[in-house]
Amino acid sequence: MSAKTRILVPGAIRERVLERLQERFDVVRIERADPSLITRAEAADIFGAAVSGRFDAALIEHLPALEIIASFGVGYDGVDVSAAAARGVAVTNTPDVLNDEVADTAIGLLLNTVRRLPQAEMWLREGRWVREGAFPLTPLSLRGRKAGIYGLGRIGLAIAERLKGFGVEIAYHTRRPRADVPYTYYPSLTELAEAVDTLIAIVPKTPETHRTIDATVLRSLGPQGVLINVGRGWTVDEDALAAALKDGVIAAAGLDVFYDEPHVPQALLDLPNVSLLPHVASASVATRDAMADLVADNLHAWFDTGAALTPVPETPFTRKTG
Repeated sequence: MSAKTRILVPGAIRERVLERLQERFDVVRIERADPSLITRAEAADIFGAAVSGRFDAALIEHLPALEIIASFGVGYDGVDVSAAAARGVAVTNTPDVLNDEVADTAIGLLLNTVRRLPQAEMWLREGRWVREGAFPLTPLSLRGRKAGIYGLGRIGLAIAERLKGFGVEIAYHTRRPRADVPYTYYPSLTELAEAVDTLIAIVPKTPETHRTIDATVLRSLGPQGVLINVGRGWTVDEDALAAALKDGVIAAAGLDVFYDEPHVPQALLDLPNVSLLPHVASASVATRDAMADLVADNLHAWFDTGAALTPVPETPFTRKTG
């Protein structure tokens, strides 16, 4: 091994990650996660990687000495974790440090959606308050609502804690019920939607969550229903959602994530009863810096102690030495 362990960084990543890694590693940067951009000789000397986005099986296979991939973000669906696990390569993510920021954004997006606060601000800015009088009363309110949380992990729990402060009744759906929460569990997403009028999605991108919020779920949510998604756009059938919003099948939606980011369907952009954000749930300097530090800290810990700080469940590995 060279005097400094070599770490590959494919594509863009927060500058703070690079600054932290350069303290002790030899950082090798390539434009994107493409094996053709790194020679076999260079690849043979890469022991770790930091990535924000895609890291596929072909790149993992191209790096024979690779031990660890530190992924920027709580979701790590861009990394082929199955290929990594098969090779004994550890994968890490950045949980917990963004829980509060994402939960705060979910509540803000919910308030924007039911009270139409962005539209009210534009009413003022465009001079309509002066010309036309008061902004119209909003047909929806948070008062008396019952929220169903689809995905009661760390962030889902943080959202639930905030909702309790608003006096909102809470239910949830996950693969299995939790014994450590007082909220009502529903064994299917459709049953949850039938029981609530506000559905908040915070599930990861997995084969099991693909377009699970479909026309059936939206019909079950009902004409006073509100959908909030701060998880993955993958989870929502956007065509069905646009139709449901247009036809009054549900009342409104607030979305921070989309199926084909950064592209947002025109059918959603054209609707007045949807609040749209450009995937900003964790996008504060403080939170993104904390995420960057955890990426770097995972790599430091792996090569210093032989164990990552936040390995994903599929790769609970420790470092083999000697």
